[in-house]
Order: sequence, then C-alpha cells, then structure tokens
Amino acid sequence: MSGEKNLELLLKSMKPEHILGDYVFCKVETLENVNLSEIEMLFKEKEAITLIVKKEIADLLQLEYTIIMSWITLTVHSSLEAVGLTAAFSKALSDKNISCNVVAAYYHDHIFVNKKDINEAMKVLNAFADEV
Repeated sequence: MSGEKNLELLLKSMKPEHILGDYVFCKVETLENVNLSEIEMLFKEKEAITLIVKKEIADLLQLEYTIIMSWITLTVHSSLEAVGLTAAFSKALSDKNISCNVVAAYYHDHIFVNKKDINEAMKVLNAFADEV
C-alpha cells in the first residue's frame, strides 16, 4: 500500500496523535555509545548524525540539546508522493507562530513542536477535519 495522495482527503483524515514524552534533537559524531533501540530517528548529515531521542535518553548519554519538543503523528497513511500536506499544516501552525520540524516516514508524517505549543498545535491540526 503506497498511501493516500489526495490532499483534501489527507487533511480531513490526518487525525493527529500526541505521542507522550519529551523529545529532543541532538547531534553525535558516531553511534558507538548509542543503543539504536533507544533512538526514535536518526539522519546522517555531512556535519554530524542527527538523533531524535527521548529527553531522558539524551540526559543519560549527556547529549546536548536546545529545545524540548512534543511529538505529533498524523495517523493517516500519507503517500511519499502526496503534494501539499506539509505546506498546509506548516502554514496553519506558522499562522499561530508555532515552529514545526517535520519527519516524513514511510507511513506517516511526524511533527515536532516546542513542548509549550503542544495544546495549540493539536487544536490547529484537529481543525482541518472540520474545515476541509
């Protein structure tokens, strides 16, 4: 199954889910001291390896981070070829002065927002079901 491509259907049925916990973005040079099963996401960039981990894991490993984030998963199975979904929700969040960091995985889009903004972000995202 390759996922939904229709933007109107995606927006109406994205059903955001707040994944409980505090998450942080960190960087490491190598993965030698990191248990891969404790990592939510990693991405290898030229400069370093970016990790998204629970705050308590980062603290345990003494990794630096600058912001504590909340994780929202859009539970609709969006296609990697879908056009406009990220633009629509990021614009709506931006209009409320909410920064978002997006990870598009195979089945779902995942949005990380500042922990202080989680309630407002959920209201904004849930409003799509009523508007479209």
